[in-house]
Amino acid sequence: MLVPISIIPGVEKSEKSRLIKIQNQVFSMKWGKLILLIPLTFLILFFYIPLLSIIHEGFWDNGFTLKYILSILSNSYHRHIILFTVEQALASTLLTLLLGLPGAYIFTKYDFPGKRIIKAFLTVPFVMPSIMVALGFLLLFGKEGFFTRLFGNWEILYSWKAILMAHAFYNFPIVIRMVSAVWQRINPHYEEMAMSLGARGFTLFRKVTLPMLIPAIFASAMLTFVFCFLSFSIPLILGGYQYATIEVDIFMLIMTLLDFKMGSALAVIQITLSFIFMYLYIKSLDEYSKAEEQKIFRKARKLTLRELVGIKGLLISLYSLIVFMFIISPLLAVIYDSLMYRGHLSLEWYHRVFSPRYNPIFGATTLTAIKNSMLFGFGTIVLSTTIALIVAYSLHRWNFKGKNVFDALVMLPLGSSAITLGLGYIKAFHATPLYRTWLIIVLAHTIIAYPFVFRAISAVLRKIKPNLSEAAISLGASEWKAFLRVELPLALGGIIVGAIFAFAMSIAELGATYMLYSPEYTTITIAVYRFLGSRQFGSASALSVILMAISGISFMIIERIGEEVW
Repeated sequence: MLVPISIIPGVEKSEKSRLIKIQNQVFSMKWGKLILLIPLTFLILFFYIPLLSIIHEGFWDNGFTLKYILSILSNSYHRHIILFTVEQALASTLLTLLLGLPGAYIFTKYDFPGKRIIKAFLTVPFVMPSIMVALGFLLLFGKEGFFTRLFGNWEILYSWKAILMAHAFYNFPIVIRMVSAVWQRINPHYEEMAMSLGARGFTLFRKVTLPMLIPAIFASAMLTFVFCFLSFSIPLILGGYQYATIEVDIFMLIMTLLDFKMGSALAVIQITLSFIFMYLYIKSLDEYSKAEEQKIFRKARKLTLRELVGIKGLLISLYSLIVFMFIISPLLAVIYDSLMYRGHLSLEWYHRVFSPRYNPIFGATTLTAIKNSMLFGFGTIVLSTTIALIVAYSLHRWNFKGKNVFDALVMLPLGSSAITLGLGYIKAFHATPLYRTWLIIVLAHTIIAYPFVFRAISAVLRKIKPNLSEAAISLGASEWKAFLRVELPLALGGIIVGAIFAFAMSIAELGATYMLYSPEYTTITIAVYRFLGSRQFGSASALSVILMAISGISFMIIERIGEEVW
């Protein structure tokens, strides 16, 4: 039993403070171990058990066997798909860096009107549902697409070129934000010293600036690679079966051929590869975090009129044109298509979207789909924020036995794909009351969004000086009271950013939702996918614009708060 230090006679005031601090730490760790059971239990039930069910299915057939794994590896078609998945992820990452690095330079070096709004708008593609990205490219490069009519048929659709371009569209905001976050923190004195020694132009960048940017470039490249490696809707719709990826192959084996053994074996191979890539990404985050924590913050300078009309202005304009053509134009194409009905400007598609009429295409009304997406999004916020806050605070505040193992275990969901997660849920929960309910969809969305919420919260907790809570504890506050009164208000920005990001990811999710939903739980993304399948592009565009508006508002709020989630 702990005796209150304040009633012990003969103890000096400073000694009392020290003993109070020790007693509070012992008390908080006692309860801390119990609280850690919440995220651990959640992850075991809704991530590790489904994961183990896939592994069991892939390795078990009346006993342990490797025949399904060997069957996948010995099949030339599946080997080609595995190799193509890695190749397209690598090529997509290189193209994304090529597009993103100039943007990071512009946003770091220069200040101009509307910069914050433009930066928020350029981030929207990252949380756009991939089905909407595919729709934008169909409207631009299809047989009747805008660019096809303007420049002729480039034969982009249903090829590897469409996959690479769509992935670059999807992921280049990661490069811009991660690299510019470090670039802004590079001490300008390093460059000034190099310039005083005669370094200029590209030599200055190569020998001084680039080495300090390498952690950010590598971290953003690894994250982009993982996302491209686990991509589903873009290869499915824009690549066709000739350019299928592992995700598409698993989906076809499970949902079309009903071959759970081969699908699970392929999923095991994918899990192994994705965890290797995620390990490299997590290791790269250590160096990235150190670079991001630099106290120097470089102030961007305004572009002069002379620079705008010179070579520099020409290059910036050329870059902006490329970004507009391949990044902004798909968004504008969707907006334009949603406003056109039989060749005339009209709100007919929006009228149909907000109609309470039952739609047999997906077995519900579009209003039901919108309501479901919003409810699933808010449910994801509650669960993912709660789990991520406990995990982030535990790793930030306490040292305990097995901390490194715990850190690795709670970050593994970042390396799982939506299709693999959906397969795991089918195997683990198909015989339980949880299956085919709204809750199983929210749980899947939580697992998908949680790593990003954790990243946002842990990033802001690292910025809080520990002596602030220690001062509160030394004055007699318990550790929990110090957290609620001191640390939580300071971390509120990161928590809000993580919550908004969780909501945006939930309403944009398609892969796991498609494998788990029933008609009454149709979401906006499912409705868009069904509309595309029935060639009703107008309704698909109108719903996509609603998603775009929600995402845009969400990221404008994130920009106002100013915390990072990458």
